[in-house]
Amino acid sequence: MEARAIAKSLRVSPIRARLIADLIRGKKVDDALTILSNVNNKSARLTKKVLDSAIANAVNNEGADVATLYIKEARVDAGPVMKRHMFDSRSHIGHNNHRTSHIVITVATK
Repeated sequence: MEARAIAKSLRVSPIRARLIADLIRGKKVDDALTILSNVNNKSARLTKKVLDSAIANAVNNEGADVATLYIKEARVDAGPVMKRHMFDSRSHIGHNNHRTSHIVITVATK
């Protein structure tokens, strides 16, 4: 039995969010929540929200027990990029890309 939660177009770089997803992949849900609550990072706060949603989906829709859940999949995909330009030195144009992420978390029972 699996449950999934997806958060799209979050204003955090995928490279930074993948560091957090690598910390919790394959762990039990209780351990992952402890890790995420102790990491002082924007992507950790956003990942914790998605994980809470996945747990709620598993409990309410599938009738799962929280003690038996583990993180089967923790994936961060690149979202749309907001491209901004600014003037640079010597009449050049500098690029400032605001990257976004899609965070996908799947929880399952052992």
